[in-house]
Amino acid sequence: MLTRADSTPTDIAALMADMGARARAASAPLAVASTEAKNTALAAMADALEADIDNILAANTTDMENAEGTGLSPAFKDRLKLTEDRVKAMADGIRAIAAAENPVGATIAGWDRPNGLKIERVRTPLGVIGVIYESRPNVTADAGALCLKAGNAVILRGGTDSRNSSGAIHACLTEGLRAADLPEDAIQLVPVTDRAAVGEMLAGLGGAIDVIVPRGGRGLVERVQNDARVPVFAHLEGLCHIYVDRSADLEMATAIVVNSKMRRTGICGSAETLLIDRAASVSHLLPLLEALDAAGCEIRGDEDVCRAWPRAVPATEADWTTEYLAPIISVTLVDGIGGAIGHIARYSSNHTEAVIAEDAAVVERFFNEIDSAILLHNASTQFADGGEFGMGAEIGIATGKMHARGPVGVEQLTSFKYLVRGTGQTRP
Repeated sequence: MLTRADSTPTDIAALMADMGARARAASAPLAVASTEAKNTALAAMADALEADIDNILAANTTDMENAEGTGLSPAFKDRLKLTEDRVKAMADGIRAIAAAENPVGATIAGWDRPNGLKIERVRTPLGVIGVIYESRPNVTADAGALCLKAGNAVILRGGTDSRNSSGAIHACLTEGLRAADLPEDAIQLVPVTDRAAVGEMLAGLGGAIDVIVPRGGRGLVERVQNDARVPVFAHLEGLCHIYVDRSADLEMATAIVVNSKMRRTGICGSAETLLIDRAASVSHLLPLLEALDAAGCEIRGDEDVCRAWPRAVPATEADWTTEYLAPIISVTLVDGIGGAIGHIARYSSNHTEAVIAEDAAVVERFFNEIDSAILLHNASTQFADGGEFGMGAEIGIATGKMHARGPVGVEQLTSFKYLVRGTGQTRP
């Protein structure tokens, strides 16, 4: 027997099986829920979040106090912390999801066969989604709203460190479901902190869960990918690169590099490695390093970089494979676009890469030869975000190649089926 957060003895397997059964039951009416009903629920959720800001912030203060002395990194604490602006941003994200097109039932493609059959491929919900996350209370709102809009039920398992914040947010989501007369079991929050609950979700809850989405550090994501018995949308880490070509405008490159690294260092779209064209070392290297240093960023460089910038920390092999999530960046010179492509191919996690260049041929090679989920030209890697893509919000960034890739928004939380209409045709 394990325990709930309130120390009440709990049979985890039975609890999770019941949640799975209730989510599966709720998924049926959700799959056919009207756009109006879903949008009514979403609008009520957003209003409830704003109306309950004080309670949400009080719950978050408790979580932040509990996090002291636990060894959480500054990046995790930044993700855990809520402010009035961040809660309002959650509400705005939900309203943006409500304003998005309802993907369910949309025709992806349609064609006629010579025998008169009319075939359509249409979007359908995935069913029941399990979301496992840590130190990100905003995921409670984003995932709940996205899954609802796509007609899916969702089981949310937030981290122990964010359980009070997630609970307060989840109460607002439940209020929105009630306002639209949609099943409250459509969005469930696992009420226990025991890791056994995660194991039950990864096993699929007896076939109730159709897909798992992990949001967290490498340890969590690796466990999910290794142990899950259902499909997973995930990325291990964001080893994001910026390549500054000899043709790059220096002023633009400086602004983009500093923003990519320093705007928010603890997010997965933060740049971790800067690649500079060796042919631009005289004109671009020192100004870029000076700008990063002035912004408070530690520089870890190869031998050439350390010679040019004596304050740089000599980079080791581990630096090229480290997601710092901190004001640290590794820097190396490369032999043009070919050298940049080679370095990224060797070390990238296939999340996000950017090229700063005015040479169209360089940009074309970068876009054609690099196989990461998100590629940017003359723009900050911090745009690797579903909200910035116009999706309203995202449930995560998928770096795999099956089904969903890049920001996983409403559309990516659907599958499809074929509708075939005939007039009496039989197959000879």
